[in-house]
Amino acid sequence: MQDLYMRQDAKQSVRGVPTSLDFEEEYHRVLRTKSYADFFSRAHLLASQPSIFSNQNKFLEILLEPSQETIHSIIDATNLSKTPELKNLILSYFEISVEASLIYCYLLKTINQVQCNYHFIEMDDVNDSPTKAKQIIFHLSSFDFSNGPFSELNTHEFKLISDKQSLVLHSLTSMREKVGKKVKLMTYLKETSETCVKVACSLVPLTTNVIATHILMALIMRQTFLGFPCAERLERKLPHLWFSRRFLSKVCDQLDIASKGNYILHKDFDTMSTLVARLCDEVEHNKVMVQLCLDKNDDKLSLQIVKELKKGDVGFRRLVEELKEHVYLCLVNINRARCLVIKEMA
Repeated sequence: MQDLYMRQDAKQSVRGVPTSLDFEEEYHRVLRTKSYADFFSRAHLLASQPSIFSNQNKFLEILLEPSQETIHSIIDATNLSKTPELKNLILSYFEISVEASLIYCYLLKTINQVQCNYHFIEMDDVNDSPTKAKQIIFHLSSFDFSNGPFSELNTHEFKLISDKQSLVLHSLTSMREKVGKKVKLMTYLKETSETCVKVACSLVPLTTNVIATHILMALIMRQTFLGFPCAERLERKLPHLWFSRRFLSKVCDQLDIASKGNYILHKDFDTMSTLVARLCDEVEHNKVMVQLCLDKNDDKLSLQIVKELKKGDVGFRRLVEELKEHVYLCLVNINRARCLVIKEMA
């Protein structure tokens, strides 16, 4: 399902999203690596331990890579920490990915609960004996009262996080465009200055060349940095730090990857909300049937309800597994993007 989704997504052109990084190709390449096979194994192992879901933060701490503490330490150790605007923007990207991951962890917990609730449907010996009828009534009663796992995840919560993701994406792409323009301008000025120096070298003595070159370069670099929004603030606070073209190019790459990652995160989240809505509809439909059975208090009707649930069990479990698979792939997506951004900072 994720492969189909990513192929369809790749056909769409998104305004404002940088295209210099083939995130889809990189994403699928990583999914074939041993490290992410290990991730799936670790996630499945954790999901098989019900106790882990009692502490979602612990669950997230184990699965989320790199950790928030690691990210803050790395950012604080780079020149990015000297520019609050860029630092806060990058941190907002990491924070929104954590919020989405918490939702995914809750979904894994919910899926585990749903599978437990529906386990009794797999019973093979469904007959109309009094003993079996009582057992079925007991299971149906438990099913009805316990089976509201998605009630805490409402559409408002999904929309709230989705809106945050859209805002962060817009900020990332806007900043990336600004920095990209600055890099192009600096490249142009550098090439122009080199041309001027070559001409000067052919016309004036060597001593004059050296003096003129230093003066020219100082004036050009001064004019370049005066146009940067953070330049005056940087000059006051960090007189020892000059923004180089190399540094800004690196920032461009970081913003590029973060924008791509946030875009995929946003689309994944929208797809997730659709899958959850489908499963919720199926759960509510089953609850209506069970409630009808309990209201009638009829053994034959109870048997019939169980048989109906068994008929739809294959399709229902397919929906559950589809949702679970998408959750794991979303977590892989998040980790991959986080690692790529951090790698660019190293």
